[in-house]
Amino acid sequence: KALPALLLLAAGALGKPTARQERARPGAAQHEDRPGFQYDHEAFLGKEEARSFDQLSPEESRERLGKIVDRIDDNKDGYITTEELKTWIKRVQKRYIYENVAKVWKDYDLNKDDKIAWEEYKRATYGYYL
Repeated sequence: KALPALLLLAAGALGKPTARQERARPGAAQHEDRPGFQYDHEAFLGKEEARSFDQLSPEESRERLGKIVDRIDDNKDGYITTEELKTWIKRVQKRYIYENVAKVWKDYDLNKDDKIAWEEYKRATYGYYL
């Protein structure tokens, strides 16, 4: 199934939704997810990008989402397929994981040898408890 890129843009670009009804198309099947919209924003944009979108005006948000939709549409046919959206979300999640590992690596590699020994891990994780 293909979703018009415009539909995706319109659904996400109207700023922060305040209620679930604002996110649903009339007649669309409802799905259960975590309360609120933040989970969806993070899955679609990535944690850091979602935070930056929270600070934007609706116009700025719409413009940036339009650019993202263009990046998601791999075959440039003007539509977002389910597979293109899945690929995008996997890419965003993978980037978040790699960035998170890079951030915490410094905390665990106490002797800065680019390796984390079991003792370093225990010290960084449990600290003064040991």
